[in-house]
Amino acid sequence: MRLSEFVDFESIKSALPASNKRGLFQLLGQLAAQRLGLDPAQVTSALNEREKLGSTGFGNGVAIPHGKIDGLARVWCMVARLPEAIDYKAIDNQPVDLVFFLLSPPDSGAEHLKALAAVSRTLRNAAAVEQLRGARSRDALAAVLMGVDERDAA
Repeated sequence: MRLSEFVDFESIKSALPASNKRGLFQLLGQLAAQRLGLDPAQVTSALNEREKLGSTGFGNGVAIPHGKIDGLARVWCMVARLPEAIDYKAIDNQPVDLVFFLLSPPDSGAEHLKALAAVSRTLRNAAAVEQLRGARSRDALAAVLMGVDERDAA
């Protein structure tokens, strides 16, 4: 699965203001609700429930908060860069400044895992992660993500 199949390029945020993990989840819930017509509390609750299983702080300053939501037609992802890194209780204890926020329908087991794998592949590319950190606009972030897609497709 390629990033372009599930990343919502219109929802990319180059400077998402969050001062802590709780505030980040509430903000993500509000943004998903506006974009997808969902209940923000339902989205925030899904993120919190998943987080109880273990931190979605991937390491190296990156988090992949995700959840399954009734009413979604397909896997959806929003990418955000935080202007200030926040404590996220990540697996490596590093603060987080890059967020790949993923929502999936409850019955999308394989597609959900493929999307997580595509994000993980992107995040293992140190150069791409640094380019994402340096991007200061939605278009710049999108260009990095499309570049990763092109590289992975080759």
